[in-house]
Amino acid sequence: KPRVSLLIFLPLSNTAMRPLTSEETEVFFQKLAKYIGGNIRLLIDRPDGTYCFRLHEDRVFYVSEEIMRKATNIGHKNLISLGTCFGKFSKTLKFKLHVTSLAYLGPYAEFKVWVKPSTEQSFLYGHHILKNGLGRITDNTPAHQGVVVYSMSDVPLGFGVTAKSTTECRASDPAAIVVYHQADIGEYLRDEDSLI
Repeated sequence: KPRVSLLIFLPLSNTAMRPLTSEETEVFFQKLAKYIGGNIRLLIDRPDGTYCFRLHEDRVFYVSEEIMRKATNIGHKNLISLGTCFGKFSKTLKFKLHVTSLAYLGPYAEFKVWVKPSTEQSFLYGHHILKNGLGRITDNTPAHQGVVVYSMSDVPLGFGVTAKSTTECRASDPAAIVVYHQADIGEYLRDEDSLI
């Protein structure tokens, strides 16, 4: 008696390039708002064209609509990257920003921190910023606020979250942590296999 086999191919929803769902969009925009606030609209409505965010294999990419339309001709198994990777969703739908988004976060950041030259290398190795390494901080920065970290020569180095507000920083101990490390450009070397 011959055997009959039935094969069913289901599309894998997390591998095909697609727009973000409403829940993913909310989580993603909340994370972006920590760093750039209301400037999110400036990322989408740009004078040089329309840009959008797309999900591909749990990663969020920032891409022009023109390039996105051209990428639809490429099979999702062959597509590795599209535009700029802003970060990745975890299995529990938490979003982690990657350092690759720094070029877009930097110009639109509401709150900024500048580190002294002696602290730059420490930050680029993934360490938090201490009070004695803090060069400047934007006025009225609240505690637990996303900030972009710059060198004293205005080169963006990464981003983090403030441990203390601006007024608390002035009165704190020199060895106290003022900014928690989130990402830095040193990750291009340390984590090059997992960034894209």
